[in-house]
Amino acid sequence: MTDDGLRWQRLSMGPPRDYAIFDAHVCQSIHPATGKQKAFTVIQSPNWVNVIALTPDDQVVMVRQYRHGIDALTLEIPGGIIDPGEDALTAIKRELYEETGYRARRWLKLGEVESNPAFMNNHCGLFLALDATLEGAGDLDETEFIEVELHSLDQIPERMADGSIKHSLVVSAFFFFLARTGGWHRGVLDQP
Repeated sequence: MTDDGLRWQRLSMGPPRDYAIFDAHVCQSIHPATGKQKAFTVIQSPNWVNVIALTPDDQVVMVRQYRHGIDALTLEIPGGIIDPGEDALTAIKRELYEETGYRARRWLKLGEVESNPAFMNNHCGLFLALDATLEGAGDLDETEFIEVELHSLDQIPERMADGSIKHSLVVSAFFFFLARTGGWHRGVLDQP
């Protein structure tokens, strides 16, 4: 079967309901095989970015914060929404400083993932920042309350295995890091 054979025909997209950081729509689509019509919710959101920021001694700059969706604290890497008019790299440099007070000397794009294509339209750009150093107090948004933590790079697999790190976009970033370096070290990244 071709990709077109799996595609639902979208009949309409209802007016958005604005939720500040995203719009929710109800769209009507037709099943490609049965022809039956069904309503689906689609969330349209700006694209996101996140970053694995490594200090010169291979500590990962991480943030601990409360997440309303799961009513719990999470351990994550810094990240956020790409503001209108920003490119992904500008956005993640801003987010790293705002959330942690760190800035980095060298930046690499690790990849990009779809945030949740079942019902969301956006992507998340995954970055690596090398030689990150603390340069200020940061500048949190009014809705942010964050604790900055440093975790040794070689402890990240254990943090994921014990459930300390389980945010899917964070795990994705570490997967891309591992694929790029071949291990839990800078490896080939230190070579010109």
